Formats: sequence, structure tokens, C-alpha cells
Amino acid sequence: MNRIVEKRELADRIWLLRIEAPRIAMKRKAGQFIMVRSHDGGERIPLTIADSDPEAGTITLVVQVVGKSTSALCSLAEGDQVLDLAGPLGKPTHIEHFGVAVMVAGGIGVAPLLPIAKAMKQAGNRVISILGARSKDLLILQGEMAKASDEVRIVTDDGSEGRRGLVTHELQSMLDSGMRPDIVVAIGPAVMMKAVSELTRPYQIKTVVSLNPVMVDGTGMCGGCRVLVGGKNQFACVDGPEFDGHLVDFDNMMARQRAYAEAEATSLHLWEEQGHRIGEEGCRLAGVKESE
Repeated sequence: MNRIVEKRELADRIWLLRIEAPRIAMKRKAGQFIMVRSHDGGERIPLTIADSDPEAGTITLVVQVVGKSTSALCSLAEGDQVLDLAGPLGKPTHIEHFGVAVMVAGGIGVAPLLPIAKAMKQAGNRVISILGARSKDLLILQGEMAKASDEVRIVTDDGSEGRRGLVTHELQSMLDSGMRPDIVVAIGPAVMMKAVSELTRPYQIKTVVSLNPVMVDGTGMCGGCRVLVGGKNQFACVDGPEFDGHLVDFDNMMARQRAYAEAEATSLHLWEEQGHRIGEEGCRLAGVKESE
């Protein structure tokens, strides 16, 4: 069992959870994730490790409430136990001295981007971060990203903070000014990562994205997280989660992400009707006739 030692709301429906996990805290590297199950009978979900403290034996997760499983996890309080964590999983980010490294974050994508920015700066890169959100109220981890970056640029859809527009607008302005990053790392919604990759393609700028397809076990056994990269099937859990953005078939991945949208919405509705009572989902076979 892993105790929650800190729970803090960063923005509407976005929570920071610091959880006791000493072995994971010692071994995790930038870019890796864990599989989390909040309670018995709950679904396992992948979450990137935003930070860790090996001395305290804790890892930090940033969770956006979007469905039943994230709702269940974020309904826990400080002092409560998370049933199980598996990790660190996935391949770590390849870190070296590239030169100028531009970090592009869309929404909650800033959380998995934070440890990468830290590692890039520690490797001697000049780190420029572009943080995007729909509005000022949804910007998170600005202070932490400022410490990990040489420069931070903010964009919001409504112009409530920083430049009004999209992260791609700011990136295009950088390119138009003559700046040529040696590497771009983009993390956020799939449509945003696709747009960034298409923007950098004609400039032949190395572009890395972190994919978030449907994932079940996180170990390559189920094949649920397969994505097309360079025309070949890859598993995000063991071959990634990071890939060359210029080779990813984003349209295929987004179609797979939508496959369970209706079922996920139904599951969340039932969960909310139950009053967020962990452990009271009941038998999965309830109501099923013996003849079935």
C-alpha cells in the first residue's frame, strides 16, 4: 500500500498527489510512468511521474479528473492508501547536450514535461518552454517550469495570460525569428502534438512526442496501446511512451482513443450516481443470468 502524503488542487479538476513509493522514487527517470490502481476492483491507469524525492521516498503525480478511474483516485484524501503502483515503466527520455531544447506543453502536458525540462537543463541545454492552456486558471506548474527553464513563454486560448493563441503560434514565431531549436519535445493533447510535429517537419527539427493511447497493463502483454510509428506497430508502454513525432500516425491513435468514449462516459455517470463510494461497485456479474 502507498500512502498519500500530500494532496493539492492545482486548477479545476487537476490535482497534485505526492505518494509514498520509495523504490520507484529511487529508480525513476524522466519520461517514465507508473500504472496506478486506486482500490480493489478499480481500473489500472497510466500516469507519468512528474517528480520524485528519493530521500523522502515519494513520487509526485498530477492527475486530471476526466473519468471514473481518475475520479476515484482523486477522491482519496491525505493519509489514504493507494492500492497499488507498478513502475517505473516505459523507456526514459533520451537526454544529452543537444544545444537549444524547446519544451512545448499543452494543458496538463506540462506535468510529464517538467522532469524532461529539468534533465535537459542539467545536461547543459538552453531550455525554452512554451506553456499553453485554454485560460489563465488552467495554467499549472509555472513556477516549477520557470526553475527548470532558461525562458518560459505563456500562451492561452483566450488571452487571459501571455500571448493569445496556440502553442504552435508561439513556436512558429520563434522559427520565423530565425531561431532553430536542436530538439523540440511536445506533450499534450494528440491534436496538439500532431500540429507541432507538422510544424517542425519542413525544418527537419528533431521532434519528440509522448503518446497516451489506451493502455491496460503497461508491460506489453495486452497490445492495447499499439500505435503506428513509421508504418509499424509499436507498443507505447514498452517501446515508448516517447516517439519521433514525424513518424507517428496521430489520426490512427486518435481514432483508437475515441473507441471507448461512450463506455467511459457511462462508467463515470454510474460512479457519480453511487456517490463516489470506493469499493461499492458490486459484483461485475451482478444481473447476469446463469444461462448467459
